[in-house]
Amino acid sequence: MTNLIRLLSQQEQLNFLLTNRIPRRLATKTMGWISAIESPFLTRLLIRIWQFFADDLNLDEAQKREFRSLHECFTRKLQRGARSIDMRQEIVVSPCDAIIGARGNIEGTTVFQAKGFPYDLEDLIPDQEIRERYRNGKYITLHLKSSMYHRFHAPLDCVIHEVTYISGDTWNVNEIALRRVEKLYCKNERAVIELDMGRAQSRICLVPVAAILVASIRLNWLDTLLSLKYRGPNKIACEAKFTKGDELGYFQHGSTIILFSTPDFSFCEGAQTGERVQMGQSLLSLDMRVQ
Repeated sequence: MTNLIRLLSQQEQLNFLLTNRIPRRLATKTMGWISAIESPFLTRLLIRIWQFFADDLNLDEAQKREFRSLHECFTRKLQRGARSIDMRQEIVVSPCDAIIGARGNIEGTTVFQAKGFPYDLEDLIPDQEIRERYRNGKYITLHLKSSMYHRFHAPLDCVIHEVTYISGDTWNVNEIALRRVEKLYCKNERAVIELDMGRAQSRICLVPVAAILVASIRLNWLDTLLSLKYRGPNKIACEAKFTKGDELGYFQHGSTIILFSTPDFSFCEGAQTGERVQMGQSLLSLDMRVQ
């Protein structure tokens, strides 16, 4: 048993070194360049390599099976009807396919990225007015594996008035790194997207967090790609209306979306930490009696 524990510890250390103690920004830019190369032969080769390391990569649900580039495969669309969406008005659904990394009550403004590793909303969300709305609310961390469907969708009917972009690092967001790097999400490149659902006190906020080999967030209603090369304003005004299930954007590889709610939401049954969820699956329920 002692030898097994030592072996697992060594493997974890090697994983952390390989995915974090490298030139992260250079690796991310290089991956972006490779994935954009349009070559049928290279694309098939890269997908085969990808499938070798990620045996759960499933392309059967994709609208097409042949891709011009690895990027096109990463950002593939699903066939119509591949996901069932809970359309009840009071239900907030998962915006993406993911593994639930953590979930719970926000303790004041303190959130946990992993057991024993707290961070404050102040470090993640720069706008005080926005973050104060989520004091004592709920949070769910949704981790998108590289093999998963990478597009994310509106978890409820909403209007988006503004996007806040925060440039940052590209730490890996896997479980090993989350247990070792304090306030990791607060260090990485990310966007803050608050969803106005037309109720005075009730809000949902999505924070897509980029990571190594990702660092590129495409939001469909913006003309620009939010990436390491972006040099525009931090606050981007907009006026975009969405119906639950509408596509919002995509990651180029796989990463994390942290979903925050105001205190008037409660967790739905199921969807516990460590479980896999699909886009459209119920996560939170709003008490419609609260105005």
